Amino acid sequence: MPDPVDLFPGFASRTVSTEGARIFARVGGEGPPLLLVHGFPETSAQWHRIAPKLAERFTVVVPDLRGYGWSSAPASRDGDGYTKRAMGADLVALMDDLGFARFRFVGHDRGARVGYRLALDQPGRIERLALLDIVPTVDVWRSREADPDVSPHWPWLARPAPEPERAIGADPISYFEGLLAKWSGAKDLSPFAPDALALYRASWNEPSRIHAMCEDYRAGAAQDVDADRADEAAGRTIACPVLVVASRHYLVKAGKPAPVEVWRSRLAPDARGVETDTGHFMAEEDPDATLAALTAFL
Repeated sequence: MPDPVDLFPGFASRTVSTEGARIFARVGGEGPPLLLVHGFPETSAQWHRIAPKLAERFTVVVPDLRGYGWSSAPASRDGDGYTKRAMGADLVALMDDLGFARFRFVGHDRGARVGYRLALDQPGRIERLALLDIVPTVDVWRSREADPDVSPHWPWLARPAPEPERAIGADPISYFEGLLAKWSGAKDLSPFAPDALALYRASWNEPSRIHAMCEDYRAGAAQDVDADRADEAAGRTIACPVLVVASRHYLVKAGKPAPVEVWRSRLAPDARGVETDTGHFMAEEDPDATLAALTAFL
């Protein structure tokens, strides 16, 4: 397996103990602190094409979420250990350890869900929030009520253990590579660097991490959506500036409201939006466009 620093020249490795987990991160650059948080089913390696450029202007911190990559995979049942609130607390502990009380946050997919939950729970922590290719968790489930074919992996991964774990564990590489290909604009693995794929495969092959990813989705079906509903009922919204980056070949749907409009109607009334001509994995599929969108905002 490649050394974890190979894809991030000049970055140092750091491991920090949090409440219930050990979080691995890469740190590089100088300037205001910027947190880059990956999504499912990848690891922090997904940022390798843009993190070095961002490090020219920022102190860039690139962690693996608990249960992913090089971070620990705490035991969990019914999603309790993998709520976005718990994952957000990990990242606060990491940034506190590095000396950063406030920071900019860029999150993709599950990482974006951690970011907006943290922005709602601890509004003083995040200065600017970029959400890559998601709508609020509560809206995913509302969309499924109208159309059960929307995001079928959400309810399947959230099924009680060990059903999805056993099914995925029979051939995890094929399962997760199938998702990468399906959700990319190219519909194959061509957007992904071989060294990054090697790191993803190493994580996918570990049963405790397969369980952790399922627990992540179990939390999304219960605790996370409940937190969204509570915020809606209380009228809470995200206080910091928000950028919504949406992919034209994955998240944007004909005849449906633009993702930024969904955010404006729910939890981020002042959000601004931009689209990329990519599939779901925009930081790897078109790093130049993704970098341009982020630097203009950050």
